[in-house]
Amino acid sequence: MIEKLTIIGVGLIGGSLALALKEAGQVGHMLGAGRDEANLKLAQSLGIVDAWTTSLTAAVQDADVVVLAIPMGAYDAVLAAISPALKAGCVVTDAGSTKQHALAAAARHLPEHTHFIAAHPIAGTEQSGAAAAFSTLYQQHLCIVTPDEKSDALALQCVKSMWQTVGCEVLEMPAAEHDDLLATVSHLPHLAAFAIVNAVQKQKCEAYDPFAFAAGGFRDFTRIASSSPSMWRDIALANRGALVKQIDGLQDELSAIKQALLDEDDAALFAMFDAAKDARDTWLNSSKQGEKS
Repeated sequence: MIEKLTIIGVGLIGGSLALALKEAGQVGHMLGAGRDEANLKLAQSLGIVDAWTTSLTAAVQDADVVVLAIPMGAYDAVLAAISPALKAGCVVTDAGSTKQHALAAAARHLPEHTHFIAAHPIAGTEQSGAAAAFSTLYQQHLCIVTPDEKSDALALQCVKSMWQTVGCEVLEMPAAEHDDLLATVSHLPHLAAFAIVNAVQKQKCEAYDPFAFAAGGFRDFTRIASSSPSMWRDIALANRGALVKQIDGLQDELSAIKQALLDEDDAALFAMFDAAKDARDTWLNSSKQGEKS
């Protein structure tokens, strides 16, 4: 039971966590904080938070747990702002997509009498804001926590229990390993979707609009290009080292396909496409088995 929990950033991620914890009866008082007053008022009207404030220092006073559900680029400013107002023993955690960045920002700003536990629930949609929140978002999803050598055992257990309560399977791993993995399966696909939509957009001419010919496949593949540009700008910059390596890998794959086309090498094309189909089908089948167990 968390007596007072403050969520800074009451959008899809923070709002869904708040709703799930309230439904589970695990929070005495849920307070929302942020810059968008209209969004905070909406969050209260929807029952996501019990109260709200635009003052970060007021938001965290007497809080037992503070959850950052904010863009990666805002970590330094927000942590610096709340640091003087945090009580001794307060557990600060986050839901950001890059963990080395989060740990470094916390080390720069948080006082020694608090505990920071970096976490990343791997769930979401392309929607944003309090109106997009729903209580079942995290059910049957992974949440990765990345404790370091300074992590307090009780604070770590508190954060793990919080995410388990809302339906997550919780895993621990080093922050660097997390960032490399997420660059592969999350960050790179978002960048690829943005790039493909931009490439198609640039094909527009007076004769035709290429989007008019797009069907379900294009819509499915590019869904995540409707995600928040500011959020993904911050994620890309925060994890740029791992992402550059993944972009190089994707360019190698595209170059191989391009060369096979130039060589009219049908066998090479088939082999590459077949390998990709087999890998994806294997992943889908294993995912379905996991859902059944």
